[in-house]
Amino acid sequence: MIIQSPSAVIDGVLVGDTWIEVSEDLIRSINGGVHPAPDQIIDGTLIPGFVDIHCHGGGGKYFSALTPGEIHSVIETHRGHGTTSLVASLVSEPVDVLKSQIQRLKPFVESGQIAGIHLEGPYLSHARCGAHDPQLLVNPDLSEIKELLETADGAIAMITIAPELPGAIAAITHLTAAGVTVALGHTDGGFKEAAAGTNAGATVITHFMNAMDKGLNDTSFASFVIADERLTVELILDGHHVPFKTAKEIYAAVGNRLIFVTDAMAAAGANDGNYTIGALPVIVKDGVARLASNGSLAGSTLTMDTVFLNAIDELGLSITEAVAATSTRAAQRIGLSDRGEIAVGYRSDLLSYNADDNSITLIN
Repeated sequence: MIIQSPSAVIDGVLVGDTWIEVSEDLIRSINGGVHPAPDQIIDGTLIPGFVDIHCHGGGGKYFSALTPGEIHSVIETHRGHGTTSLVASLVSEPVDVLKSQIQRLKPFVESGQIAGIHLEGPYLSHARCGAHDPQLLVNPDLSEIKELLETADGAIAMITIAPELPGAIAAITHLTAAGVTVALGHTDGGFKEAAAGTNAGATVITHFMNAMDKGLNDTSFASFVIADERLTVELILDGHHVPFKTAKEIYAAVGNRLIFVTDAMAAAGANDGNYTIGALPVIVKDGVARLASNGSLAGSTLTMDTVFLNAIDELGLSITEAVAATSTRAAQRIGLSDRGEIAVGYRSDLLSYNADDNSITLIN
């Protein structure tokens, strides 16, 4: 199949007329100019499919759902908005419940429908628990973590840990050696704890400026994150978790390390109303999800096409910068070496972005 486009993002550069040869779901060749007989002509810029490494649900369902059909519904909801690679995030639960959830998700990892599993808890700070049930939070325990890894059999891509917790540094060291990406987040730690977690092997910050010390002084967690180039930084780009003005300042400071994520809950791609996160009641009003108990933000209702458009329209990023933050860096960080870019031998996960009407279309 030959796909013709007036422009494309190739190797981080916006180029003109481009045609791409695709077969068996792989990109076989990339060529400049106009093909004499393309199979498909698109009128926008070719960009790679989005890669979301922090997503809990969508279409009214969660990745923690009990049936394959519900899990598939989450995947299809986000795919309909341009996300071709998803990491399925799970909130804090008792370990036996997490094991069951992992077992239900494993076939989706094995089939390639999701790129891995992210455990956002239960190894989080009570003081910064956000929308996680504080009664379910525990300190990292190596024997317990080994059981989770054994259950997952390679399906766990990432685990979020608060580095100040007893046992956290040993857990981070073990997980890193096992090839699992460790993210620091939901933490009440400061500069020293962030440094300790990073030195132990953590490489990602879970939703920067949310559920952490936001201060920019010599002792704060956020200051270490900004200063240390080893860390890749998640940002929820909805204007609620972080105001767009603040997001611009963050991009100016760490733009080449940012990954935009949705942290989507079930209402993404669905309607306002009453939901839950784990067992906690959530009210979604005007597209903003908050805990019914205290009004804390409870994930987002974002899809990645909205994130991409927010990056361009609200932050003023170029198309190439937006592609890097919504596709390329995320794939690289969790070791997905066959996606996140338009390149020969990569998966043909392709989108068309039309700046004239701000539309994003999946190229089948």
